[in-house]
Amino acid sequence: MQLDAPRRRLAQHSMAYVLAGGRGSRLKELTDNRAKPAVYFGGKSRIVDFALSNAVNSGIRRIGVATQYKAHSLIRHIQRGWSGFVSGRNEFVDILPASQRVSEEKWYAGTADAVTQNIDIIDSYAPLYLVILAGDHIYKMDYEIMLEQHVSTEADVTIGCLEVPRMEAVGFGVMKVDDAGRILDFVEKPADPPGTPENPEVSLASMGIYVFSWPFLRDLLLKDAEDANSSHDFGKDLIPALVAGGKAVAHRFAESCIMSGSEKEPYWRDVGTVDAFWRANIDLTSIEPELDLYHRDWPIWTHTEITPPAKFVHDEPGGRRGEAISSLVSGGCIISGGQVRNSLLFTRCHVHSWARMEGVVALPDVTVGRYARLRDVVIDRGVQIPEGLVVGEDAEEDARWWRRTDSGVCLVTQGMVDRWTRGRS
Repeated sequence: MQLDAPRRRLAQHSMAYVLAGGRGSRLKELTDNRAKPAVYFGGKSRIVDFALSNAVNSGIRRIGVATQYKAHSLIRHIQRGWSGFVSGRNEFVDILPASQRVSEEKWYAGTADAVTQNIDIIDSYAPLYLVILAGDHIYKMDYEIMLEQHVSTEADVTIGCLEVPRMEAVGFGVMKVDDAGRILDFVEKPADPPGTPENPEVSLASMGIYVFSWPFLRDLLLKDAEDANSSHDFGKDLIPALVAGGKAVAHRFAESCIMSGSEKEPYWRDVGTVDAFWRANIDLTSIEPELDLYHRDWPIWTHTEITPPAKFVHDEPGGRRGEAISSLVSGGCIISGGQVRNSLLFTRCHVHSWARMEGVVALPDVTVGRYARLRDVVIDRGVQIPEGLVVGEDAEEDARWWRRTDSGVCLVTQGMVDRWTRGRS
């Protein structure tokens, strides 16, 4: 969708509720100390910034963020990067940790329960509509368009859906819809996903985005809370019940996806595995990436650190040249006589002389020692790569020391480096 003149009436009466408590265990050591929504992405952002930016850009300026698993870095990021709201204008980002508000023994039991436990807080802001968002996906979307569809169709719930090849939908919750977009059936991770009315080889997969009127959802949550047989989850309990006994309508992502004109198709990614995380970041180094982060009309807001410009030094015989080719290099980085190709470096990375990096995603504060050679690697924050370390050239050696995926991408953490160092002594 290309941006038109702003239409923000429904958004002004809405609240976004971001579910950001997930661990993201498939990201392995990247989520040992942070929740998945707090994982870094794109050189300067966190994953959660995409849902938050979409809400703000859509005109929704009342936002709640429910946190649970290892939430410190996520809470700190939101406090530092998302504090510019004016409470006197009824604008806010509220952080809603699982704080045993309902019971001293009860944390958030499911995605629906994460809303139920904060009903009184939501009531205090009196929204007409609640937009439920997952905080761990990469995409750009105008929620106002989805709100308009929800109101015009008089739906009980409107569900954001992604069109995917049918047999790629086996890992999603999949919608069977009629010609008008009403959802006839909802199947979780089906072996034989249903197609769409216009194309039997395409399925509609749930994006984990829901729009409800708040009074309707409030009553629904209170009833669900009394059901001892419920797991108190939107995807497992509330949505299937509404499909069966209410009016659930599908909203196709292509109708509200923000595209600047350079993208070939709507962009949505779940970067929930090391491979997917690496690929989505490395794709940004392409001449025309599938995700346009340079679109000034729909910026991805984040906490912007004060850093000096990136610096490239040395140009001497013998290959001691500081250069980066087809790469994204963030502020505070120093490429000191090393070579960086097709890589993405977050803030304050330091690459020393004669080091060679290709296909590397380096999180903030990484130091790469002299003569190191790294290929197809994700480096966790603050890792000190020793002089002469080679990763990505010997599959057997890589698997011995690093988290190596089936496709050959290696995840390197400081603990792994320390183990490697001890093993050589």
